[in-house]
Amino acid sequence: MEKIKTFDELTIRDNFLFQHVMRNERLCTHLIEKILNIKVRSLRYLDFEKTIDLRLDGKSIRLDVYVEDDEGRVYDIEMQCSNSPKNDLAKRSRFYQSMIDGELLDKGKPYEELNPSYVIFICTFDPFHKGLPIYTFTHCCKEDNKVQLKDEETRMFLNSKGSENAADPDIAAFLRYVDGKAAEGHFVENLDREVHFVKSMDKVRREYMILSDEIRRRQREAEEEGLAKGIALGEKKGLEKAQLEIIKRMLQKGQSIADIADQTGISEEEIARLTKLP
Repeated sequence: MEKIKTFDELTIRDNFLFQHVMRNERLCTHLIEKILNIKVRSLRYLDFEKTIDLRLDGKSIRLDVYVEDDEGRVYDIEMQCSNSPKNDLAKRSRFYQSMIDGELLDKGKPYEELNPSYVIFICTFDPFHKGLPIYTFTHCCKEDNKVQLKDEETRMFLNSKGSENAADPDIAAFLRYVDGKAAEGHFVENLDREVHFVKSMDKVRREYMILSDEIRRRQREAEEEGLAKGIALGEKKGLEKAQLEIIKRMLQKGQSIADIADQTGISEEEIARLTKLP
């Protein structure tokens, strides 16, 4: 069973705490401005109740921090603490992008009016092993990369291990903080204060306790279901082994497969399959 952290063990790297800290519009705005090197006057949180997620694995149908600025640009910011052995981070970002487009289209927006969107993954590892603090991807023509698709879709991956290569001191300090280092600089010190403030709130602590209990319940149910399936599989294998022993003895006595099928009620196809088992 996956270990669930206590509330006191949570850090900015944990989705639950990250989501709550990013509800501070001033901090969230500053982070977006620094990552994208743009100015944002105000943010609007989109369906924030969707962001508290019972995530038992890397997949999710919910967005961590989903906001829109005053110019209509939409941002999804996700904390990513593990890279699967299949290295599927790129396709995961594609999935999140499709979620944003689907959400916008569900609200009646025609596709030609889809908002400019940014999927931002904050990674606690280097996703592309090049040492860059930020990897930014937009669509361009393979034959001539000066030809841009201009679909207004951008995917970005921050690398907490690449802080030494970050030109912006706030980004460098933020990446170090995500990597577990001490808070440095005005922005990250304010971020750290918000982390401690959120963790001092009894309401948030209770919310996490409820969430943890629900995750444990789901884990128990999954374990019980797996145990039941294992027992059923074991019983099936035991039955097959017994059937195989009977069939072998009957074959040794010179009986044909047709006779064995007639006497045991096991089909000839099943007898043929069983006799091929190791």
